[in-house]
Amino acid sequence: MLELADIFRKYGKKYLSLYGQDMLPSHIRTLYDVANCQTEYFGGHLYECDYCGLNHYLYHSCCNRNCPKCQNNNSKKWLEKRKSEILPVNYYHVVFTLPKELRNVIRSNQKELLSILMKAAAYSLQKLAKDPHYVGGKIGFLGVLHTWSQTMIYHSHFHCLVPAGAISSDGKEWIYARKKYLVPINLLSTIFRARFMKLARKALPEHKFPQSVWYKNWNVYSKPSVKGPLKVLNYLARYVQRVAITNNRILSDKNGKITFSYKKRDKNNTFKWKQMSLPAMEFIRRFLQHVLPTGFHKVRYYGFLNPKNKSDLMRIKMVLGQKTKNQTELLEADNDSTNLKNIQERLCNKCKKGHLIFLQNIERKLKCFSERSPP
Repeated sequence: MLELADIFRKYGKKYLSLYGQDMLPSHIRTLYDVANCQTEYFGGHLYECDYCGLNHYLYHSCCNRNCPKCQNNNSKKWLEKRKSEILPVNYYHVVFTLPKELRNVIRSNQKELLSILMKAAAYSLQKLAKDPHYVGGKIGFLGVLHTWSQTMIYHSHFHCLVPAGAISSDGKEWIYARKKYLVPINLLSTIFRARFMKLARKALPEHKFPQSVWYKNWNVYSKPSVKGPLKVLNYLARYVQRVAITNNRILSDKNGKITFSYKKRDKNNTFKWKQMSLPAMEFIRRFLQHVLPTGFHKVRYYGFLNPKNKSDLMRIKMVLGQKTKNQTELLEADNDSTNLKNIQERLCNKCKKGHLIFLQNIERKLKCFSERSPP
């Protein structure tokens, strides 16, 4: 199966020769890491089957958060931890989207403006929820930043999973939100737009933002998660550790063009799979533009779900009659024991009878964009 690493190995040198001088360090690092993931570049271990004697080369992963091969397990671990924080109440799925007129300036100033996007969304949501006309208390929610569309076009939006309620100021009562809506969408959109533009102008005083953004409604989506919070949580988990495109969507590489599949919404509001072909250089450019600045956190927690407010979350669970046992620690212990068991009982892929015995470490080799190493 064609993988993103294969494309980077084949076209990475050419891309660096054309655009390397203008590339961010994080983009160059991603290009190298993904191309050499699970190859001798990162070193590894050599095992031998105690039954058939076959040697097994197990190379280290790059652990880059933009590598599609490295993030699958991390996504599962993150999902299990978040499940322990789910409250026995209804939930809302809220999405804040920036207008397309701001895409270029955001892409050129990601570190400042993406943080402002998340801050403005959190401010507007918390401000309205605190109003006694709507919820009247301190809310908590999980936020996940996305920057891509199905075709890897730059499209910044912020997903929030919000419990339908708040804790009172004295911490003794849970205030349930309305069943039909959490807060007014039009008012939420207006506050979000004003807050974002205020912070953006302060962060970039020399930049002239287009005036048209003030005369259009900013897209804010808010709907109750009818199928339960796990449905939305599973959806978000796929993107917490996932990158702009996964390996199973890459179809072919012919005549210097990469063909991949994507989902498109039709007039009946249903998704259909389609295909798109892009020149290899454009394909790599579209992917790398979604590599976030080094150290940037795209998952954030607000209100009583913030790690600093663990006491508030435990108090809410007590008010709602939910068990407060620390399931996360137990889960991590189970995962560690499971991983150890899998290593001890790893079977030979060829004979399916023998167990793998460790022979030696394989030192890291500083050879970039090498051919695929032995399996």
